[in-house]
Amino acid sequence: MGKDKKSKSDSKKQKLAEKKQKQEKKAEKKAKTKSSKVEGSDAEDIDLDEVLAEYKKQQELFLKVTETVLDAPPKPRSSAAFLASPSNSNQLLLFGGENYNGAIANFYNDLNIYYIDRDEWHCVTSPNTPLPRSGHAWCRGGNQSNSVFLFGGEFSSPKQGTFYHYNDFWRLEPSSREWTRIETKGKTPSARSGHRMTYFKNYIILFGGFQDTSNQTKYLNDLWIYDTTNFVWHSPNLPPAQLKPDARSSFTFLPHEQGAVLFGGYSRVKTTVSANKSAKGASQGQRNILKPLVHQDCFFLRITQPPADAVPGTPPTVRWEKRKKPANTPNPPRAGATMTYHRGRGILFGGVHDEEQSEEGMDSEFFNQLFTWNIERNRFFPMGLRKPRTQKKAAGAEQRVGRRGRAQANEEELLKQLAALQAGSSLEDADDMEIDLNPAEPEEPEMPVREMPVSMEFPHPRFNAQLTVQDDVLYIYGGTFEKDDREFTFDDLYAIDLGKMDGCKEIFRREVEDWAGSEDEDEEDGDEDEDDEDEDEEDEDVEMPDEPSVSPSYRKKKQADEASVADSTTTESTMKSEEEETEASTAATSVVEDDGLPHPRPFESRREFFVRTSNEWQEILMASLRWKGVQPESLTIKEIKAKAFEMSEEKWWDCREEITALEDEQEAAGIGEVVSLADKGSTATGGAGRRR
Repeated sequence: MGKDKKSKSDSKKQKLAEKKQKQEKKAEKKAKTKSSKVEGSDAEDIDLDEVLAEYKKQQELFLKVTETVLDAPPKPRSSAAFLASPSNSNQLLLFGGENYNGAIANFYNDLNIYYIDRDEWHCVTSPNTPLPRSGHAWCRGGNQSNSVFLFGGEFSSPKQGTFYHYNDFWRLEPSSREWTRIETKGKTPSARSGHRMTYFKNYIILFGGFQDTSNQTKYLNDLWIYDTTNFVWHSPNLPPAQLKPDARSSFTFLPHEQGAVLFGGYSRVKTTVSANKSAKGASQGQRNILKPLVHQDCFFLRITQPPADAVPGTPPTVRWEKRKKPANTPNPPRAGATMTYHRGRGILFGGVHDEEQSEEGMDSEFFNQLFTWNIERNRFFPMGLRKPRTQKKAAGAEQRVGRRGRAQANEEELLKQLAALQAGSSLEDADDMEIDLNPAEPEEPEMPVREMPVSMEFPHPRFNAQLTVQDDVLYIYGGTFEKDDREFTFDDLYAIDLGKMDGCKEIFRREVEDWAGSEDEDEEDGDEDEDDEDEDEEDEDVEMPDEPSVSPSYRKKKQADEASVADSTTTESTMKSEEEETEASTAATSVVEDDGLPHPRPFESRREFFVRTSNEWQEILMASLRWKGVQPESLTIKEIKAKAFEMSEEKWWDCREEITALEDEQEAAGIGEVVSLADKGSTATGGAGRRR
C-alpha cells in the first residue's frame, strides 16, 4: 500500500516537473516574440498620436491645394466614401478607406477625383485634409447643395492591435477642393463609425453606427440633426413610448421630401445558449455569445421645420414612424448590401448571407444582384441587363423615302433661287448654281476615348461595395469578398446606365492583391492546441496554482464575430493574457512613466480602469500581503476586491494630470476613445471584412 502511494507521489512530481518545464519553454517563447515585436514590424506598442501627428506634419508641407493627374487609379481600399460631385456632373469623389491584406492595415486620407468625360483620375493634396480613416460617412449638403459634409470614422495601428474612432465634422467644397473643419458649440455626436448621413432642406441627419470599447462593440441608435443655417447640432428628445429603430450600423439612409427613410442594417446582439458538455458528461451551464443580426425593418423619419417666426436655432420637430417590411425584399437576408439614391428610389447591390455551421467557421454566400427599392410603394424590384434592340425596317419605308426626297428637292430649288437673287443674277441662271446643302462646321478636336469592355453580367459577387449615381449612370466601386480564411478587396470600377440597362461597362479592373496573412498564425494555432491537450490530461491529477485563468492571444480579426462574450466584467478581464495587457497599457499611456503597475487610459473612468485591471491589482495586493507576512487566504474575496479597488483608484488619481493632457490633445484632433483589441479578447473585431 505504501509502495502504491509512493509511486503515485513520484508520478505526480514527474508531471509537475514536466509541466513546469513546458511553462518555462512557453515563457521563453513569449519573451522572444515580445523582443521581436520591439525590433521588427510586428510592433503593436505604437503611439497612434505620434503616427497621426506625423501625418498632419506631412500635410502641412503642402502650402496650397494641389491637384495632380494620376497615371493609374488609386490604391485599392474598402470602407471608403464615394459620391457623385454635387458641383460637377463629370466628376466622382473618393475619400479615405483602408486596405487589409491579412497582415498589415493601411489607412488613407487622399481625395481622389475621377473625371468621367476624360477617363482620368486626379489626386488632391491639401494642408487641411481630415486624418486617415475608414468607416466614415458623408453626404451632400441639402440647401447647401454644392457642399459635402463628413463625420467620424476610425483609425488603427498597422496590426490593428489598437484603434479609435473620430468625432470630427468637416465640410468639403468640391469646386475649390477646400476642406474646412466645422467647430460647433454645445453637444455633438460621439465618436463612431459605420453610421449613415443624409440631408433634408437645411439639415444634415446622422443616425446609428458603432463604438468599440475595451469590453465590447456597442451599436448606437441615437439621432442627430445639424442645422447648416445656424451651425448647431440638435439631439431631438423623442417621447419614451415612441417606437424607433434599434441600434445598428451599415444600414440604408435615403433622403425624402418630408424627411428621410431607413432600411435594414447590421448589429450583433447578446444571446444565451447552452454550453457544451464537459468530457465527464457534466453540463457547463449557459454562456453568452454575440449573435449576428441582419435587420430588415423600415422606418420613416418625419421632420417638421420650426415656424418662420421661431427663435433662430430652434430645433425641428421629428418623429419616427414604423413602416411595413418592404415587399419582395431580397432573399435570403444579406449584410453589406449597399444602396444609393436615384430619383426617389434606392438602388441596391451585392451583400453576403452567413449561415453559421459551427464555432470554427461560417458558410457564406455572396451576391451580385441589383435591385431597385420604390420608396413610395415600399417594394423591391429586381433589375436585369438587356441587350440593345435591333431596329427593324417598317413596311412602306420606300414610300416615306420618296416623299422625303421630293421635299429635299423643293428645298434645294428654293435655296438656289435665293442664292441667285443675292448674287444679282436672274432666276433662269439659278439652275446652274451649286449649293452646299451641308455647310461645314468648325471641327472640334476630339479627345481619344478608350474603349471600355461591356459585359451583359453584373460585377463579381461582393459586399460593402461603394455606389453612387451621376447623370442616371450607376457607378460601382470596389467591395470585399471572402474565400476560406482570406479576405480580398476588389480594385475596380463599373458603370451601368440605369435608363438603358444595356450592359455593365468596365472602367477599370486590376487583379486583387494576394492575401498575406499572419506569419506565425499557423504556429500559434498548433502550439495552443498542444497546450490545451496537455492541460486537459493533467487537470485530473495535478492541482493548478492559484492564478487567474487566461485565454489564448488575440486571434484573427474575422473570428471575432463567432466568439462568446463574458457576462460579467470579471470574466471579461480574465480573457486577457498578461502580455496583451502590458502591451495595451503601454500603447495607450506612453506619456506616463512606466512603474510596472497598470496605467489608466484616456477617457477611462475609475470604474472602467478597475474593471480592466482588476486581476492585476488583486495579484499585486496578494503579493504585497505575502511580503508583509500576511496570508491572503485570511481575507474574504470582497475585502480583496475592495483593497484592490483602493489601489487602482490611487493610481488613477496619480496619473490624472498626464492623462488629462493627453485627452485634450486627442479631443483637439477629433479623436475619441483609444481602444486596444487585446482587451476585447476573442470578442475583438477589426479590418474591412467584418460585418459591422
